[in-house]
Amino acid sequence: MTENNVVISKGLEGVFISDTTLCKIDGSKGKLWYRGYPIEVLAEKSNYEEVAYLLLYGKLPTKKELSTFEDRLKDEREVSEEIQTIIKTFAGKSHPNDVLRTCVSALSAYDEDMSDRSNDANMERAIKLIAKMPTIVAMIGRQNRGKEFIAPRNDLGHSENFLYMLTGKKPDEESARLIDLMFILHAEHGSNASTFSTLVTGSTLSDVYSAVVAGISTLRGPLHGGADEAALKMMKAIGEPDNTESYIESALEGKQRIMGFGHRVYKAYDPRAKVVYNYLKTFMKTTTDEHVEKLLEIAIRAEKLMEEKLSKTKGIWPNIDFFAGPLYTAMDIPSDLFTPIFASSRMAGWTAHLFEYWTNNRLFRPLDNYVGELDLKYVDISKR
Repeated sequence: MTENNVVISKGLEGVFISDTTLCKIDGSKGKLWYRGYPIEVLAEKSNYEEVAYLLLYGKLPTKKELSTFEDRLKDEREVSEEIQTIIKTFAGKSHPNDVLRTCVSALSAYDEDMSDRSNDANMERAIKLIAKMPTIVAMIGRQNRGKEFIAPRNDLGHSENFLYMLTGKKPDEESARLIDLMFILHAEHGSNASTFSTLVTGSTLSDVYSAVVAGISTLRGPLHGGADEAALKMMKAIGEPDNTESYIESALEGKQRIMGFGHRVYKAYDPRAKVVYNYLKTFMKTTTDEHVEKLLEIAIRAEKLMEEKLSKTKGIWPNIDFFAGPLYTAMDIPSDLFTPIFASSRMAGWTAHLFEYWTNNRLFRPLDNYVGELDLKYVDISKR
């Protein structure tokens, strides 16, 4: 290709960066697989610990393997006093995702041998990060609410324990299942922006902590991890369910973006959103919270209108971010924790991608096409 015939793929759209056995997305048909398993099957039959094991080790665990893995996660849930001090110092002053990023950076100080880059050592780091992230996020949420930290319970599952540490109440069966479902659906999603950032940093042969901090930082933006927070903000602006149609119509006329709709990959209904939508309708029948009920109704009415207006004609369908906010709200999770929860869930996917990429590592070094002037005459500062 000559310099005068450069093809630029904005946002690297359509560019393949590596082979993978982790995730397959068929955007035209709205299909998603983790390690070959349809997401709908995993959502129905699995739990987060089993999905994390699948992503990290490449296979579904036996009963004994899963039990051992669950015990390892439980053993690593605690965080040090120093990490807790970071949370107490910065929570309330910075966005929770920024506090989380700082805490994960600090976790490297407790690594026994950062020079050990063996597969076993890196897998231990992944397990520790997966285990500690929900603890940190729950503590940030507690600190922001002016409440004392709650110690983890080893009789509770991974995501169920997170909800307990955040709210102070053992979640009911429906809430426990729902939060676990959200962790599963956010665990992995191909080479999205945050995963790519993780790989770019990792391709320098940096360490696991540095790589995933890059992922956490990338997740911060409203076009990626912050989309569910932005979608909920829109629903709150709508206020009353009967305002939904007029608000959406007005936004579309003004060519405003409706947060939670459209996806770079999916040209059909996001399969994760379909799973969540079914739970949303179930919650509608059981909730007694008027505020939550209004949010859920707004979401359902907005989805219906958008499907009529754009989904079938322009391929703009709801994604998981649109429905996540109302359901998190139903579980008493504040909106500023949505992105950190996303990061906690995605830690399994980030580290699995990183380890896979390292098996055939190549430093990322793309090119840019210079379009400026050349050989300009330097003018002395006294004559400018």
